[in-house]
Amino acid sequence: MTGAQEFERVLDGSDKNVASFEHQDVTLLKRTQHFLHSTPAAVPLIVLVMAIIIFGIAIGGRFFSAYTLTLVLQQIAIVGILGAAQTLVILTAGIDLSIGVIMVISAVIMGNCAITYGMPTPIAILAGMAAGGVCGLLNGFLVANMKLPPFIVTLGTWNIVMATNFIYSANETIRDTDVDEQAPLLHFFAISFRLGGAVLTLGVIAMVLLVVGLWYVLNHTAWGRHVYAVGDDPEAAKLSGIQTKKVLLAVYGVSGLIAAFAAWVSIGRNGSISPSSAVTDFNLQAITATVIGGISLFGGRGSILGTLFGAMIVGVVSMGLNMLGADPQWKVLLTGVLIIGAVAIDQWIRKVSA
Repeated sequence: MTGAQEFERVLDGSDKNVASFEHQDVTLLKRTQHFLHSTPAAVPLIVLVMAIIIFGIAIGGRFFSAYTLTLVLQQIAIVGILGAAQTLVILTAGIDLSIGVIMVISAVIMGNCAITYGMPTPIAILAGMAAGGVCGLLNGFLVANMKLPPFIVTLGTWNIVMATNFIYSANETIRDTDVDEQAPLLHFFAISFRLGGAVLTLGVIAMVLLVVGLWYVLNHTAWGRHVYAVGDDPEAAKLSGIQTKKVLLAVYGVSGLIAAFAAWVSIGRNGSISPSSAVTDFNLQAITATVIGGISLFGGRGSILGTLFGAMIVGVVSMGLNMLGADPQWKVLLTGVLIIGAVAIDQWIRKVSA
């Protein structure tokens, strides 16, 4: 007891000041940089709101109508879905140049199976989905197991799939009326409905649900965290126990399936099924939406919601310029500016974690 009291007397004479660190004021610029780093979808959302306001002021009330804004959603439905597929690949620090032609050949297979071969439409759709998934898995195998660069792999498969598309279809278009008569289910995503003054299609609903579903998977599941980890640092991910090959194979496989799903939506949007649409720059449009949406080309950073906002930015700019009667080349010019600006902002934000 006496020892305890002596010990307490020693403590009474000790320094009772608590350790503290010198407070440094964080500038507004730094706060902004940290906010944007932690909220990747914020930049494209801000740009989208600004674009709507600018074109709304320039054009007037017509631009703010529910019909006009939902028409933008209808126009970006296919690009938005392809952008979601591209986002998964870019998050792993890869890129898929074949995603557009995978969509086209999947649509051609669906159409031929249902119209030319007379298969039940659900089976024809499954055949097209299977073709897209196989193409994606081929890309994934070459990237993950053969260790080939994603750019080279998908550039090669882009040529292979495009040539196969033209050889298989003999470049024959399946008419809208034939699809309506023999396989109306292929036009399922063209069904529209009114919501107040807005006109929405099931294709738009499918795009939104797909993006929201992938957002949940990427942010609230172990697989989603693995995708980000592989893109951020594949060696560190491998050392932490993540099976990087399986993750890459799954990402490219899912990307191919999503591209095939976009094929089904595109049939509803376009009506007919044309193999020659393979020459359309779907790849570039999907990559553009992804980059403008704040997905880092270096992998491991970004939100798939940003991809949706990026696609909407391109759609709003295109619609606004059309309503103003501007030269179509202004859309190309502004898109280029947005791409460079998005990459520059990404580099600036990444300095926070450097």
